Amino acid sequence: MSKKVLLLTLQTFSTTGGIQKMTRTLGYTLNRIAQNNKWNFELWSAYDHTSDLMPEYLPVSNFKGFGINKLSFALKTLSKRFSFQDVVILSHINLAVIGLIIKVMNPKCQVWLIAHGIEVWRPFSFVKKRFLKNCDRIICVSNFTRQQMLHWHHIDKDICTVLNNAIDPLMQLPFTFSKPTSLLNRYRLKNSYPIVFTLTRMASTEKYKGHELVIEAIGKLKNKFPHIKYILSGKYDELEDVRINKLIANHDVSDQIILTGFIDEAELTDHFLLADLFVLPSKKEGFGIVFIEAMACGLPVICGNADGSVDAIRNGELGKSVNTDNSTELYDCITESLAQPLTDTRREQLQKHSLRYFNQPDYEHKLQELLSE
Repeated sequence: MSKKVLLLTLQTFSTTGGIQKMTRTLGYTLNRIAQNNKWNFELWSAYDHTSDLMPEYLPVSNFKGFGINKLSFALKTLSKRFSFQDVVILSHINLAVIGLIIKVMNPKCQVWLIAHGIEVWRPFSFVKKRFLKNCDRIICVSNFTRQQMLHWHHIDKDICTVLNNAIDPLMQLPFTFSKPTSLLNRYRLKNSYPIVFTLTRMASTEKYKGHELVIEAIGKLKNKFPHIKYILSGKYDELEDVRINKLIANHDVSDQIILTGFIDEAELTDHFLLADLFVLPSKKEGFGIVFIEAMACGLPVICGNADGSVDAIRNGELGKSVNTDNSTELYDCITESLAQPLTDTRREQLQKHSLRYFNQPDYEHKLQELLSE
């Protein structure tokens, strides 16, 4: 039987972040499922313009961008006729009011929610609570997020399903694992230097990513590893810039820290290849797509043990986790990791192992099963 599947998003193509990357993969996968089953699929984005579409993910005929015109987005969505076999998937809880109205207009329409992380680990407004009571399925990106949904919102556990994120099917994964000469030259590094890498959004209002703990650890590690370098990448605001530079001065690591700012997606794989270890001891990751990206490039990872990050390393099978309140544990874990030579064989084995669990075809198969129930 034919289905009409509509994915409603806030933003998918005009910026890059964990939720945006997940939504691109979701849109790509839903489009493939629709093509294989001769269903109808569309992705509508409230904040993207139509010109923002990356056509490698889905055809332009399947995409509508409303360019921050919230009223037009809402009216167009609510004017769409939903038949009983339709499925509407909301990529974010902030679309709850639209989902609730759709459900009231046509109770037979299946309305799903994607639950990522901190946006659902908190008390909800009346409208969001009402929406959850009427939601047909909640897709949680990690077991931790599912636990938080059940704890905070007391929803029916049977509608709350875990579907871990997958590697972007269009990410350029390496076949060889040499450190890129272009980046060694850019950052004035030698091939023998032990390099620790963090890539994250850094905001003065979100002090939970843990990069300050890594800076502190580097201050101690430089005695054991005299040539150690820490590449800290990602956007940061002015206040966070001041805080980071104070941390660098306080821990006397100006010679060890390299701040790159934003890294273009085209250079992401090369930065994973440049490093010997990826470290992000965050406390509030819903899943942490960056962890599976790093491992898919053969880069070992260290994450925090108090959030959805542990799903990305499969509870220690693929990587290591630490207590983010214990700086000694982080120091010891980095020391132990850098003491093991990161050979091409190790990188290739880690790549294969991680892709066994977080590949797009398996993600597609699981999503197909959910849509067919």
